[in-house]
Amino acid sequence: MRTYIIEVIMVSDYKENSLTLPGAIGLGTGVMISAGIFALLGQVAELAGIWFPLIFIAGGIVTGFSAYSYVKMSNEYPSAGGIGMFLAKAYGKGTITASAAMLMAISMVINQSLVARTFGTYTLQIFDGDQPGYLVPLLGVGLLTFAFLVNISGNSFIQTFTSIVSLLKIVGLVVFAIGGLWAAGFSFTPAEGSGSTPDTTVAGIIAAVALTILSFKGFTTITNSGSEIVEPKKNVGRAIIVSILISLVVYLILAWTVSTSLPLSRIIEARDYSLAEAARPAFGDYGVWFTVAIAIIATISGIIASVFAVSRMLAMLTNMKLIPHSHFGMPGKIQKHTLVYTIVLAMVLTVVFDLSRIASVGAILYLVMDMIIHWGVFKKLRGKVKANKGIVLTALILDAIVLSAFLWIKAKTDLLIVGVSILFIIVVFIGEHFFLRRTTQE
Repeated sequence: MRTYIIEVIMVSDYKENSLTLPGAIGLGTGVMISAGIFALLGQVAELAGIWFPLIFIAGGIVTGFSAYSYVKMSNEYPSAGGIGMFLAKAYGKGTITASAAMLMAISMVINQSLVARTFGTYTLQIFDGDQPGYLVPLLGVGLLTFAFLVNISGNSFIQTFTSIVSLLKIVGLVVFAIGGLWAAGFSFTPAEGSGSTPDTTVAGIIAAVALTILSFKGFTTITNSGSEIVEPKKNVGRAIIVSILISLVVYLILAWTVSTSLPLSRIIEARDYSLAEAARPAFGDYGVWFTVAIAIIATISGIIASVFAVSRMLAMLTNMKLIPHSHFGMPGKIQKHTLVYTIVLAMVLTVVFDLSRIASVGAILYLVMDMIIHWGVFKKLRGKVKANKGIVLTALILDAIVLSAFLWIKAKTDLLIVGVSILFIIVVFIGEHFFLRRTTQE
């Protein structure tokens, strides 16, 4: 049996004890409570029908099972490489590790483009009339540029900024939700359906869970900063659990607010900005402006936290010689280079794809990677990390069911996205295989 030696090359950008527990929670919620509720709520409603708020509970449950593997791995192997290091421990420095880590990194970059377009879409809601279509990607690119500037400012500034902004947006969203429910007499009633709304199917409901999982996956941001968190073996797990619970509560009350404020057909019609539209009946333009302000705050914190995590993950994978890297004449550390790559790719995706397709590709790539993580823990590491095999196997099965339903629904409505996602996964695995074989030979 071949033995793999995992080389971890520490660089000065990774500073131990530079992230506190509140800072880690701020990073996690900063990524989750952004595009998740602002961009995906309408898409979830389109798939799940009038009871779509309950889908967020289902997504939280599936995410809870999934998070178990990450918490156990983080307790045993806290690392700035996060998921990349977890995969290396389970599968060694081979094609599976490199490919799955790349899928995770790309899904995070896709999420950044989702957040960027959400920022542009909501910002334009404060202006009357139709706006030129190019403004949404233009505003998104501007946000990504700002995120780049913040991320080169250092860890202490990032955690302070994201923690404060995360608190502001959570308070703002709770105020909005309570105000909306108060205007509706605190009646938790499902949105009114009509003959114009799509028929709800079991497959559609399960597929909707895939999108809610995408809105929760920001907890992985915390694992990618493991070695930088104070007392990581204790605080990484705590930060993950608290972040998921906070996000679930916020998602649920906001979904019910939208459900009681708008008919289902209007939620689906305004799916890219349904939260802002839900504020209009009760509060008029002032409600829309307030919601847009919260959306801007949420997306800014989300993009900064996500860029922070994925650039460090890519740098660690580069140091482990699992992915190709070129300086392209740029000075400085590898992490600065991966930060540039992350921002540039996110900008391209922001310009090329719309919100629905971005979310679909991100969900598919993430679920495939997540299943690879669970299989690695179940088959290789459950004894080492003291994981309950029943919980890990349940997480794997739930992911498989949700992914299958999502692929089935998308194959009937947008076959191109399914084809592109599958082709991309194949290309990543083949590309990594030949890259690693060439590196070994050299």
